[in-house]
Amino acid sequence: MMGSAREWRYNWVVDLRAIEEFVRRDWQEAAASKRAYWAERFKHDCQATWEAAQLLLTHTRRVRSEFPTDRDRELDFASHLALRARLDRAAHAFTRR
Repeated sequence: MMGSAREWRYNWVVDLRAIEEFVRRDWQEAAASKRAYWAERFKHDCQATWEAAQLLLTHTRRVRSEFPTDRDRELDFASHLALRARLDRAAHAFTRR
């Protein structure tokens, strides 16, 4: 157990330049890189996609034990129907030309 902030000391060697580089890094670029990495991984690895979905579900159920409620399911279904309608419209836009 750590004591107060005044009492606690970090006992490992710290590379101050590495810390400065980390703090000053381009965080938007780092976030974009992470998104690109995971998008590519999920695109080619169905198992990784499934496992990520299961981890998210497990986490959500720990945070909200009642998840998914009937209302959650209704909203999810409605969003699927809306997406389907948009995809249908987009598909028809290309076939009518």
